Amino acid sequence: MAISIDRLTLGYGDHLVVTDFALDVRPREAVALRGPNGAGKSTLLRCVAGLHAPRAGTVTVAGLPVDERDAGFRRAVVAMLDDVAWYPSLTVREHVDLVRLLNPPDTGAWWDPAEMLDLLALATVADDSPVRLSSGQRQRLTLAMAFARPSRVLLLDEPERHLDAAGRQTVIDLVRAYLDRDGAALIATHDPDLAETCRIVEVTGPEHPRHPR
Repeated sequence: MAISIDRLTLGYGDHLVVTDFALDVRPREAVALRGPNGAGKSTLLRCVAGLHAPRAGTVTVAGLPVDERDAGFRRAVVAMLDDVAWYPSLTVREHVDLVRLLNPPDTGAWWDPAEMLDLLALATVADDSPVRLSSGQRQRLTLAMAFARPSRVLLLDEPERHLDAAGRQTVIDLVRAYLDRDGAALIATHDPDLAETCRIVEVTGPEHPRHPR
């Protein structure tokens, strides 16, 4: 199983946002988390990424316990969750190249940085600093960095944010290609077209526990 979540409860202080949640995601499968703002979709993704400790329940990713400090876990999982901190002295191309330099693929069957720049319409701004880009271009760069890094599990929080129709279609195409590389994806999204390419799971908050498998 790529992701296995069993009876997970998450919260902040005295406030619970997810209770008794279960979900299995298989290799070559994408699951879209749908639900209203505040239902716990982003918190759930952060937990699977090892950035939020659960109150109860268990999570395994690629057969590994969730542990952001573990090199094997970090190698298996790529998470696109929060705003990225850019290096102003590095160009767009250098940001993607740096990701690949630090995370070389085990085989040659992965996107190379130049290919990612082309796919995400960033080739014409490849020599610019990210701080000069529009919000949509920065979102495309974040996606390029995520997909350029070899992984087995992809966690995306509203990847369609700031993108036009062409950019949203590119996200759909990339997710499909990622699944073809035996990856699995867990995606929080408000985009109906992206959601329709996935198995949809509703996240309803603590009042209505969910037990999909």
